[in-house]
Amino acid sequence: MKKEINQYIDHTKIGKEVKKEDIIKTCKEAKIYNFRGVCVNPKWVKLTKKELKGTDIKVVVLIDDPIGDSLPKERIKMCRKAILDGADDLDIVVNIPDVKHERWNKILKDLKAICKLGDTKVIIGSGYLTDEEIAKVSSLVKEAGATCVKTATGKDPLHNREMKEKVEHLKIMRKNAEGLLIKASGNIKTKEDVSLMIKAGADIIGTSSGVKIMKNYGKK
Repeated sequence: MKKEINQYIDHTKIGKEVKKEDIIKTCKEAKIYNFRGVCVNPKWVKLTKKELKGTDIKVVVLIDDPIGDSLPKERIKMCRKAILDGADDLDIVVNIPDVKHERWNKILKDLKAICKLGDTKVIIGSGYLTDEEIAKVSSLVKEAGATCVKTATGKDPLHNREMKEKVEHLKIMRKNAEGLLIKASGNIKTKEDVSLMIKAGADIIGTSSGVKIMKNYGKK
């Protein structure tokens, strides 16, 4: 592989039930294994930035989960607040209803405004989409100026799909967003899952199972 497996992983702690001590623990784990980043909800960005001070680990924030249907001005507001709080990467969900209604110009305008703010990974919600929609939205993400196109969030139906379907999604994304980083997420829990996603073209892996994966990596 082109880099150590830990450097693919955005160690993820997302959810309404997450507490301060969970974030502190997650950041400690990220420092132990030197993960690429720690992905959190907006309310935990400041704490995560504090806990990761003095490291190169990125603070990644999930915005407008699960279907990206907030008003454009609200999305901009959320992104600006996250950046002020210390976020390095914005992981923002594309407006899924707009995709389903083929509001391509609206989507592009929204994403362009957000991408101007900083490094942006756009989550396309691939488990909700057809192959044709995945292709179209991936191309829009590239046109908007994003740094990365990402498959899904934890609430996406992609979690229930077979790995071979997830691989196909990555291939479509790679073809239609050539030159962008690709982030894979969605029930990636084992070293075998990670290896499969990397072989399919993933540059970043979003998972809450990073510690388990690292403990088992290298074992037969």
